[in-house]
Amino acid sequence: MDALPLVALVAASAAVAGLARRTPVPAPLLLVAMGLIGSYVPGVPTYTLNAHIVLPLLLPPLLYTAAVDSSYLDLRANLRPVALLSVGYVLFATVAVGWLAYRLVPDLPLTAALVLGAVIAPPDAVTAAAIARRVGLPARVTTILQGESLVNDATAITAYKVALAAAVGEGVSWGAGIGEFFLASVGGVAVGLVLMVPLHWLRTRLKEALLQNTLSLLIPFVAYAAAERVHASGVLAVVVVALYLGHRSWQVDFATRLQEAAVWKMVAFVLESAVFALIGLQLPFVLKGLGTYAVADALWYAVAVFLAVVVVRFIWVYPATYLPRLSRRIRDREPGTDWTAPLIVGWAGMRGVVSLAIAFSIPMATADGADFPARNLVLFLTFTTVIGTLVIQGLTLPLLVRVLRLPGRDRQAETLAEAQAQSEASAAAEARLEELLADERNRLPQPLTDRLRTVLERRRNAVWERLGASNPVTGESADDTYRRLAGEMIEAEREVFVRLRDERGIDDEMMRTLLRRLDLEEAAAYREESD
Repeated sequence: MDALPLVALVAASAAVAGLARRTPVPAPLLLVAMGLIGSYVPGVPTYTLNAHIVLPLLLPPLLYTAAVDSSYLDLRANLRPVALLSVGYVLFATVAVGWLAYRLVPDLPLTAALVLGAVIAPPDAVTAAAIARRVGLPARVTTILQGESLVNDATAITAYKVALAAAVGEGVSWGAGIGEFFLASVGGVAVGLVLMVPLHWLRTRLKEALLQNTLSLLIPFVAYAAAERVHASGVLAVVVVALYLGHRSWQVDFATRLQEAAVWKMVAFVLESAVFALIGLQLPFVLKGLGTYAVADALWYAVAVFLAVVVVRFIWVYPATYLPRLSRRIRDREPGTDWTAPLIVGWAGMRGVVSLAIAFSIPMATADGADFPARNLVLFLTFTTVIGTLVIQGLTLPLLVRVLRLPGRDRQAETLAEAQAQSEASAAAEARLEELLADERNRLPQPLTDRLRTVLERRRNAVWERLGASNPVTGESADDTYRRLAGEMIEAEREVFVRLRDERGIDDEMMRTLLRRLDLEEAAAYREESD
């Protein structure tokens, strides 16, 4: 097996994603565009999506990273809109878009049209998370979009299996289809519930951060494979486990959390970059397989299906937003909303690699040996819908957010809440410190006791200082200046350790020990800012 094409894909996609951070264009869109261009560059290898690779090997870690960083409490508070989108909308879009495609394309069987509807029904988890982070959507809208994209793949994959069984002639009844849907959904949640507690118990019992992080990398694959083995939804199993582990991550020791955050950030960056590049690289394969369909007809079908996908989402989103609010109980429980929030939710329906992977898994023939009806056209329409939503909706979503002047995150209020929380925590820590110091077994020299109190006081004041005046010369707060000076001091120590190693005053092992100690101090002095 030649590994060079895979290495080239990862390296090139990572480079483009890094470049995107210096441009106003979101990384997913730039990666797709470069993939489209690269697909026609001579010498670029052919990359074909394989559902047997994407679904069990790429989807679980991507879902896990998105779910473990999500808020279980926020998702529970928005369970109704999330469920209406992730289940209700996907089923509605499957039927509505499928029926419209059936009426539009001559000689397209209804069962094959429903397969197309199921394939392009779910907005993509990776795309939703990437775009939401970049455009700064309101917190509740972001929660709803992320919650929808975490669960809707399970609904779409199950609907696809039912529609596909009917299309290939396996004689699936409506009752059997509904039964399979409930088996997949209830079974997936059940598998996640069964696995989450023992996995968390094991994470808290392992004492080495290296072993804990190895387990962390295996968890999404274990959950997905276990659910799929019993014909349940692996997607739901991964999401349930990830939400539970993320909600209880504070119970894992600090070394594991630090390493795990860095490892998963790297994994997510590499996988997301490669996935979006792969979408663009599929163009030659899709066009080559178009077959007997005229280009003009295929393009007309593509435009019509894309418009149907966009319109059908709005047809669902607005009634699903306002009709439940006719109930006084729901109005009292949920915050009010105006017309702008459902507009954003309706427009933020970008499709992604899951749709393409499912489409590529459509068999070449039916049960009686005949060619699967219009398989190549289904692939083409899936590809154009994914590209259309990514480019048109993805590029215009930031502009739409600016035009609507949606209220973003209130940084001042967030900093105030953080300061109040830190003040309360510091008071508890101070009380605990005095309690411990009263015990003769914990007696320390006065300088060390003063140092503990100083560290505690600085942590208490650091957040409040961000609310206060900044340095008139540098524009920094006192806390920012403290971090910068601490970093300069640590860097001076680091240079001495390296010089002593080079002069053979200390060996490499001792230097690494000393540098690790400095790294831990620097990590404590500097808080990692999320992208």
